[in-house]
Amino acid sequence: MKVYKSLSEFKALKNAVVTSGTFDGVHLGHGKIISMLKETAAKTGGESVVLTFWPHPRLIVSPYDQKIKLLSTLDEKIELLENLGIDHLVVLPFTREFSELSSEKYVEDVLISGIGTQTLVIGYDHRFGKNREGGFDYLKNNAHRFKIDLVEIPRQEIESLTISSTKIREALNNGDILIANGLLGRPYSFEGLVKKGRQLGRTIGFPTANVHVAKKYKLIPSNGVYAVHVYLRGRSFQGVMNIGERPTVDGKGITQEVHILDFNDDIYGETLRVEIADFIRPETKFASVDQLVGQIKADCEKARELLS
Repeated sequence: MKVYKSLSEFKALKNAVVTSGTFDGVHLGHGKIISMLKETAAKTGGESVVLTFWPHPRLIVSPYDQKIKLLSTLDEKIELLENLGIDHLVVLPFTREFSELSSEKYVEDVLISGIGTQTLVIGYDHRFGKNREGGFDYLKNNAHRFKIDLVEIPRQEIESLTISSTKIREALNNGDILIANGLLGRPYSFEGLVKKGRQLGRTIGFPTANVHVAKKYKLIPSNGVYAVHVYLRGRSFQGVMNIGERPTVDGKGITQEVHILDFNDDIYGETLRVEIADFIRPETKFASVDQLVGQIKADCEKARELLS
């Protein structure tokens, strides 16, 4: 897959088969759309092109809304789309100026002149252009001018797509990891830099990696204890993660702390990726540190059981 971070990097193709969207999370619903795109490209002898936008339009339209959380960063989205086997990924910088582009200019300057679109795979409810004025009907009514063949994504696929994105976010916010992972088709994950915390874990025999997620818009699941796989230094480890405020030891602020099973190296300053496999229990305030230690031991055993 070739990746282009602007339209100027892309040379228009002779037979581009295109679909577009934000593709946040690249879940199973998105996978069906990509399969349709690839099948259409194979039938027409064209090259598959996914057109997406970054930053996510909502981050530009509502820059101060802290409630906006995304399932994937740009790097994660690129990796996931590459795994689906498309030919080209064009990432258009989404700016306020771009949001003012009329539907006609979008079709002529981006789809036709910029990409070389011969076939567009599009849903009945897809909107584009200033004030979302363009859509499937607009393209169909102007087919004689634009000379773009349209392949409509079935209504049930679009509705499933919308439900999936909403359900994944709701599931993660409720700690329903198995539901989220089932809709994603893979374990939900995030990565971050290991930073020094209060190092209280070491004093009770369970050192933890305090994982700092730089992208504030990245959705972190609800507070609780989770069984996780940890990827570090090219290896995979089993682990237990606590998301929350560590109430027993008077923690302040939400943290993501991972205890890697059977591992005790110094990893400060390193980047690790956490794949969340299952939910173990809610975060709890214990009456004493001894009770906390006993529960952590039980959590580790439960994690081994779930991850095996």
